[in-house]
Amino acid sequence: MIRHLLAITAMCFASFAAPASANNEANTPSVTMIKVGNLIADPAQGASGPATIIVQDGKIIDVRSGSNVPSAPDNHVTIVDMSDKTVMPGLIDLHVHLTGDPGGDFWKRTTQPTEWGVVVGAKNALLTAKAGFTTVREAGSSQYSAFSLRKGTAEGLVPGPRIIAAGPALAIVGGHGDTTGFTEDINDALSSGYSCTGAVECAEKVRKASRAGSDIIKITATGGVLSQQGRGLEAHFTDAEMTSIADTAHSLGLKVMAHAHGARGIEAAARAGIDTIDHGTFADEAALKAMKENGAALVPTLMAFQGVSEGLGKGIYTPVVENKIRETLGRVGKAVTMAKKMGVPVAFGTDAGVFDHGRNAEEFALMVSHGLTAREAVASATTLAAKILGMEGQIGRIANGYSADLIAFDGNPLEDVTVLENIDWVMVRGRVID
Repeated sequence: MIRHLLAITAMCFASFAAPASANNEANTPSVTMIKVGNLIADPAQGASGPATIIVQDGKIIDVRSGSNVPSAPDNHVTIVDMSDKTVMPGLIDLHVHLTGDPGGDFWKRTTQPTEWGVVVGAKNALLTAKAGFTTVREAGSSQYSAFSLRKGTAEGLVPGPRIIAAGPALAIVGGHGDTTGFTEDINDALSSGYSCTGAVECAEKVRKASRAGSDIIKITATGGVLSQQGRGLEAHFTDAEMTSIADTAHSLGLKVMAHAHGARGIEAAARAGIDTIDHGTFADEAALKAMKENGAALVPTLMAFQGVSEGLGKGIYTPVVENKIRETLGRVGKAVTMAKKMGVPVAFGTDAGVFDHGRNAEEFALMVSHGLTAREAVASATTLAAKILGMEGQIGRIANGYSADLIAFDGNPLEDVTVLENIDWVMVRGRVID
């Protein structure tokens, strides 16, 4: 093993024998060796005991079993001692809102510039990464705030996770996701520019989002809980509009995520070819059957309901919103139980921003309480989430060539998922989050 590992590190150093010039020293790539007490490279394979992970240029270049770490030139190698910790792939949250914090003050949109979302987002990006989430799918923001954060974290200027960003959500005029709650002149002034009516206009908005830099298309397929319109939680877009959105996005190589609560809206979104159904609160057998037949995954965001329930009766939400919250609470989690029984994939997403960022890992216990095993819950935030993003060859596992997205903690999450609520060390793209 030592001979093999030294061969790898030799590629990273110039000649050991020849005197190194200042330029050679400056150009020699650095290597990080992480001593692991108990490795979980893939939740499906379980824990495998001690190991050493070798990282260079943000990538994993070798994973070796055993506890021995070979020596190498100190000026080019950093050794991270996690020999008393469990180390596994960084977690993936498929539904977050980094640029916002919880609260019912919808009127603040009239007083805060969109640039403020980048400031809030930088704070929340750090909280999210420190909680062990090294990749997130940003599920709706102002035009460029999430895109700016995406660039900042990618370049290491802002400490935080890898961001797969949607930008503004597509919504129907006057529906969830469109600006409501103000006089019409204020609604118009605050409009994101992504509300649409009719299949042609909706296709245009998808293309506009793609041009602006969206990694994924987010739509509000049904009514929502926290918006200021109380017209139910069923389908907002027509079948033709949703099909147009899905077909246009897919033609551009983009996937589509749908905020969806009501059963018939979920069913319509699945039949239209939407890739993930987020929330899925009132999903019934017919809706889940349509999801299975069309390859849609459920992202249940159970923590969203936990978060909003904590604010009931405290004057945080308007009466309209409080009524909708109470309407949903009796159904929370039932879709997860049914989805597992029917073979619909259940992937990890929280809706962080509806509750305080950094609490994302509390979702695991809620998933387990509604029927997933601990191993299934952990896979939902690693290998399955990576597959849903189309990034299964890059993230979600610890293997050669994968991004160096790693977390360390005490305990075994394949037996007790709550250990993931206390993360001790995080690496994103080879950079340690301090």
